[in-house]
Amino acid sequence: MGCCNKLCGLKAGIGAGIAVAILGIILIPVGNNIIRETVTKESVIEPGTTAWDNWVSADAPVYRQFWLFDVQNPQDVVENGSKPKLVEKGPYTYKTRYLPKENITANPENHTISFLLPAGAIFEPSLSVGSEEDSVTSLNLAVAVRHSPLSHVTTSLNNVSLFQRRTVREILWGYKDPILKGTLGLFFPYNGTYDGPYSVFTGKDDISKVSIIDSWKVSFWNNTYCDMINGTDGSSFSPFLDKKKPLYFFSPDISRSVSAEYERSLNLKGIEVYRFKLPPLTLASPAVNPDNQCFCTDSVVSKNCTLAGVLDISSSRGQPVYISLPHFLHGSPYLVEDVEGLGPSEEHHVTFLDVEPTTGFSLRFAKRLQVNMMYGPSKIITVLKKVKDYTVLPIVWLNETASLDDETADRFKKELLSRVDMLETVQFTLIGLGSAALVLCTVAHCLVSRNNKLV
Repeated sequence: MGCCNKLCGLKAGIGAGIAVAILGIILIPVGNNIIRETVTKESVIEPGTTAWDNWVSADAPVYRQFWLFDVQNPQDVVENGSKPKLVEKGPYTYKTRYLPKENITANPENHTISFLLPAGAIFEPSLSVGSEEDSVTSLNLAVAVRHSPLSHVTTSLNNVSLFQRRTVREILWGYKDPILKGTLGLFFPYNGTYDGPYSVFTGKDDISKVSIIDSWKVSFWNNTYCDMINGTDGSSFSPFLDKKKPLYFFSPDISRSVSAEYERSLNLKGIEVYRFKLPPLTLASPAVNPDNQCFCTDSVVSKNCTLAGVLDISSSRGQPVYISLPHFLHGSPYLVEDVEGLGPSEEHHVTFLDVEPTTGFSLRFAKRLQVNMMYGPSKIITVLKKVKDYTVLPIVWLNETASLDDETADRFKKELLSRVDMLETVQFTLIGLGSAALVLCTVAHCLVSRNNKLV
């Protein structure tokens, strides 16, 4: 009788083990659906969701670091046509994007939301190598503007120098130019201005479209393909990323869309993130990347569209500005060779996004760009008569960066990842316990059955 009771008990244990293991297996798709539904709900851009709070105002502070290029041999360049010798000065750091979006208007009929993005910059002395009053020898912006094909200025420049000594504040944010009788500055106007209007999809009807830009301002490239806006603004993407697919985002700084490709997975404050980086083909010449053909607008600077690494955004900025990656990373070699003192570095000069794959939120990013201007030979302008060839001269490079802090990381892990981890723990615990019970009870049942036969 005792043996029969043991066998019955072991059979019941086998049945229970199977049931528990099956329950754990069933919970996998059920749990995944729960996670997917929760993340999808919280990713929609509407009041009351996690995405809304992060979308209205950036949770982590965004900084722009500037490194200005100080020309060491200005007289030698003018008198002998020598290569400019450059030395970096920086970083000079400003807190930006600290203002919440304005004029937020929901458009339920097409599930979009429109807004304006206010611009502001606050100098951060503790994160800078000096003050805004530090001076730098740089290209005279008046000469660059006057010498540009876009220029309609008739003022003579025969009594001005090719280079000038200006403060960091003046070069970045503007100064009154005595020749052109107007305000010149690489980023003038900035404070008190607005970027937009933007219109983005909320994801309410289709979560795969969340944060994708529907419209922005007006076109600049006069080409349907180049004027296309693909992707988001880079701060977030649709949830449940597939690392095999590139991420697309639009950058107003260069008035075009770009893509980023998966490089590797990283641990950011206990959170797994996927790192996506700009590929070398982003600013490749049209000969290598035909998709860039419509971005080639200046045959002189681009050497008949064979030049890699420089994007002419003069038409969108209203002044002769040429954007590249810092130190002409991935650009044509002669861009670096035309000046002395440059050293492009993949580690320090590439743009990247660290995106949490479940939510699609960018938890850390670094957008790195270099602002260049051009000068070249001229028979009319005195200071350019001995210049031998057109030179794309770096003026400043910037690193716009942000990363979640410890408090935000802890909250993120608590509100989302801890739930995912707990559900996975329950699933695998049930499967493990059920499997263990099944194996142990089956072995014990076999042993007891064999002993009964021997008896």
